[in-house]
Amino acid sequence: MPTQTVRETLARDLGDEWQDQLVWLDGGPTAAASIGQVHKGRWHDGREVAVKVQYPRAGEALRSDLRQLARVARSLGPLVPGLDVKPLVAEMQARMEEELDYDLEASAQRAFAAAYADDPDIVVPDVVAHGPATLVTEWLDSTSSLAKVIAEGSQEERDRFGDLFTRFLLGAPGRTGMLHADPHPGNFRVVPGVDGGPPRMGVLDYGAVARLPDGLPTAMGTLIRIASIEDDATLLEGLRAEGFVKPGVSIGSRELLDYLAPFVEPARTERFQFTRAWMQEQFQRINDPKNPSFTVAMKINLPPSYLLIHRTWLGAVGILSQLEADVAFGEILRELLPGFAEPV
Repeated sequence: MPTQTVRETLARDLGDEWQDQLVWLDGGPTAAASIGQVHKGRWHDGREVAVKVQYPRAGEALRSDLRQLARVARSLGPLVPGLDVKPLVAEMQARMEEELDYDLEASAQRAFAAAYADDPDIVVPDVVAHGPATLVTEWLDSTSSLAKVIAEGSQEERDRFGDLFTRFLLGAPGRTGMLHADPHPGNFRVVPGVDGGPPRMGVLDYGAVARLPDGLPTAMGTLIRIASIEDDATLLEGLRAEGFVKPGVSIGSRELLDYLAPFVEPARTERFQFTRAWMQEQFQRINDPKNPSFTVAMKINLPPSYLLIHRTWLGAVGILSQLEADVAFGEILRELLPGFAEPV
């Protein structure tokens, strides 16, 4: 964006005297966000800050894309008979609309910052100021992101950040009533430890969150637990009750269990070694039209309330597999996922 456009947005959102608060602003962007760009600045009290400004007409463009998506989804609906497309698209549109509202994002980030203010391992920058298209937060001093750990990290670093990443995603809903639903490596930062201690993980970008006032659904933990002990008949019954299998859809319980392996296999042991090879094998299998799992996929529904949870789980599995991290996954699920540790 031209510098003048940035300044006009700041004046509109923070007031004409915004320069009395934001006393210095870098002339060029430091980073790009999904629908905006980030500049480094300095607040009047001396704090370094990150200033995220939304691109002009970003909302208009995103809404246009979502309308096109809705049209395509309606035409593809008959090809996936198990999926109830219309409410799913409506849910996606509603959640994407929220990402355009930086005031709403500020509220979410403040809640996360308060919940993790004293956490020894997780760092969330607090919000300094905000408006509909402007978000000013504390600057996060970070040496790199998970992308660098994926590319060149030691096994010790991979395992530590795999553990922190998993604990954050599963633990935050219980602390904040929200799930961070944008598991992109760039949003998770390597932050130096305190007094030479182990590195911490910084977490950015709270535009995409699933609002879960009661935490993650207990049914989710219960169903993963049932699947992990291979009780396929009870699993099918439970998935029908939660809306993952629509009434009248015929599906083999054993085939269903096989299809769910990417969701369930890491939960079957105390520790799980995620690898790229494992991830590739799982997703090639369920996307192979000759494999029975592909037929199952055509019969599975995704309830709208699970849309962002589903996105986050698959994204997290992808990141953990790229990290090739050895994670105490089953242990973390028992500790943080409601319903998983309960006998069934």
